[in-house]
Amino acid sequence: MAKMSVPLVGFLLFTFMAITIQAESEYMKYKDPDQPLNMRVRDLMQRMTVKEKIGQMVQLDRTKATPEIMRDYGIGSVLSGGGSVPHPQATPQDWINMVNAYQTGSLSSRLGIPMIYGIDAVHGNNNVYKATIFPHNVGLGATRDPELVKRIGAATALEVRATGINYVFAPCIAVCRDPRWGRCYESYSEDPKVVKEMTEIINGLQGELPQNSRKGAPYVGGKDKVLACAKHFVGDGGTTKGINENNTQIDRHGLLSIHMPAYYDSVSKGVSTIMVSYSSWNGQKLHAHNDLITNVLKGTLRFRGFVISDWQGIDRITDPAHSNYTYSVLAGVQAGIDMVMVPFNHTEFIDTLTTLVKNNYIPMSRIDDAVRRILRVKFELGLFENPMADQSFVDHLGSQADRDLAREAVRKSLVLLKNGENADDPLLPLPKKASRILVAGSHANDLGNQCGGWTISWQGNSGNNHTVGTTILNGISEALYPSTEILFKENPDFDFVKSNNFSYAIVVVGEPPYAETEGDNMNLTIPEQGQYTIYNVCANVKCVVVLISGRPLLVMPHLEQVDAFVAAWLPGTEGQGVADVLFGDYGFSGKSPRTWFKTVDQLPMNVGDPHYDPLYPFDFGLTTEPVKQTN
Repeated sequence: MAKMSVPLVGFLLFTFMAITIQAESEYMKYKDPDQPLNMRVRDLMQRMTVKEKIGQMVQLDRTKATPEIMRDYGIGSVLSGGGSVPHPQATPQDWINMVNAYQTGSLSSRLGIPMIYGIDAVHGNNNVYKATIFPHNVGLGATRDPELVKRIGAATALEVRATGINYVFAPCIAVCRDPRWGRCYESYSEDPKVVKEMTEIINGLQGELPQNSRKGAPYVGGKDKVLACAKHFVGDGGTTKGINENNTQIDRHGLLSIHMPAYYDSVSKGVSTIMVSYSSWNGQKLHAHNDLITNVLKGTLRFRGFVISDWQGIDRITDPAHSNYTYSVLAGVQAGIDMVMVPFNHTEFIDTLTTLVKNNYIPMSRIDDAVRRILRVKFELGLFENPMADQSFVDHLGSQADRDLAREAVRKSLVLLKNGENADDPLLPLPKKASRILVAGSHANDLGNQCGGWTISWQGNSGNNHTVGTTILNGISEALYPSTEILFKENPDFDFVKSNNFSYAIVVVGEPPYAETEGDNMNLTIPEQGQYTIYNVCANVKCVVVLISGRPLLVMPHLEQVDAFVAAWLPGTEGQGVADVLFGDYGFSGKSPRTWFKTVDQLPMNVGDPHYDPLYPFDFGLTTEPVKQTN
């Protein structure tokens, strides 16, 4: 073996160290926050293998993710589906520990690309025990108050950050054109102008887009903000007979003028992601619609965030679902979907997409477009600098300030449909001082019913043991004078009411909780027991009926029996907001975001239709003035 001179050894050692230092500094370039964002994206993508790029396109449900899977497959994102929690009544710290464990796995991958964690925070951080549950979107639409909705977005972002999560599948900007649709309560209104105004929630969730920002670029304004997701692109609220995931039959002008305007506004506000709809447009599945996703959304609207599928959305391109998965992956990715909510079998998706790329069915340029968009959002989020949960937000979950905000939203969402037989003889506001009053109905003392679907679980649940809040009955009890006797009976019979000499009665009835297809309803009647309660009570005593529902229901048969009628929509956890207005601490101000039909045979019927003959028109809402209370 030949000997080397000391100077040569020193030179080689120096050269090796220089190369190492250079390589290390080069390797850190995409992690350098002082580098321009596009430079960081380009640098990182040059280092990524095809496998690593495809891994970034996967979103996996938490039940199928492990830190090892995150590391070994470079998974781009994890989500909690509706009701998917670390364990029942999990604390913010439990959530943070779970999210951080997945993130630790991602950071230990070859390139250390952090993951984003998504959750359906559609009316507050609604999967999480003790979170503030705000009114569902239909109620917020009734407020006509974009500034309020922006504040709700900011509060929701804080409560989501309290659990270590940085991505919400909200807002839903569907324009529900038929109340038979089971997701109608997720829509702010039948009127695209109202829905456009309510995209102000994006500025609350993500922060205000700085002036002179590049059009269509995603934006997140700080650690107290989250990624938003406008959904479901596009026309999900226009399906025939309101059947969920069905077909929207409308010409291009109708699609663009009714269902598209809120997407223009969302993109201009810097929304980071957009979710594709399960539904079809004139027979073609949206998840396979290259023209709308690539040409219109990414082209005409110049959207630069990433497009995400819905839950198993590409599977449902075929009927039956998953019957030709290779075709589904091909059609979905080629249409322009960037991240796929798989959500269970990541290896099947990765293997299928890898094969399609290797065999040139999907060009590498399409994969690069998807990954570039995903990485752009991650860099914009500040994820490379701050990948782990910020513990300082924990106390924001269910804070009193957020509950006060939700209570304000409830007050402003209430729509007064009837108040006495004429304006000279109103029943509302009710007196706080009375000898004895009756509170009745299935929804008067039921937190689950007043919150509706997407609350703790996907479908929601009746009962008071699922989360924390104030029922409408408790709100009434707090509002009344101590000398006023309150009697609560959920389903009083006729003779009971007649024999008790009540000063007045408050009847709170409505729909049971539901979500998505389970909420599709072709008759829209008040549940039978609720109808009996209205009759038994209102035939015997002055009564106000408070309707808890995600949409207008068939109420015309009951109107003659009742003295006052209030649409309270799905108010959430802060039931005191209903009492605030019933007793005159605040006036009624809400305007109906939907047309109230006389019979279901009239549906679909929306404002501006040629044969418009409503029971109560869109934008209807009686008003009252606050009452000065005396001690």
